[in-house]
Formats: sequence, structure tokens, C-alpha cells
Amino acid sequence: MRTTVRLHDDLLRQAKREAQKRGETLTSLIERGLRLALAAESRKPAQRRVKLPVSKASGGTLPGVDLNDSSALLDIMEGRR
Repeated sequence: MRTTVRLHDDLLRQAKREAQKRGETLTSLIERGLRLALAAESRKPAQRRVKLPVSKASGGTLPGVDLNDSSALLDIMEGRR
């Protein structure tokens, strides 16, 4: 079957060089790569949905803790504050 695929110029040049180096056609290189990519996807384990616990604790964060300031949070967690 014939189709048109748009590839970045650099990627196409690299693929042509690789196909020539391997002594195969560009088509066979692309087909093999696509088969490998699809096979790898099918071997991925199914991701399970994770249920996170909901805290029923009251009081919120400690005084002075700003959840929007990641560097301050890191300082607090590492005992620098």
C-alpha cells in the first residue's frame, strides 16, 4: 500500500543513511521501526487506577507553610526552616 508520511528533514536524511548502511530500503527500515514501536506498546503492562486516601484530619497546614512556594516547602522538609 502506498501512503504519504511527512517527516522532519533531518530524520529523513538520517533514516536514508541508516537504510543504506544496513543494505535495505527506506520502506523496510520504516516498516521495521514501526513494527518495533507497535510491539513495544502492546507489551506495556496495563496501568491500574490508583485510589488515593482522603485525609479526614482537621487543621490544614502548619502555620507559615505556603503550598504555592515549592522552594520554601523544600526548605521546611529538609529542616532548613
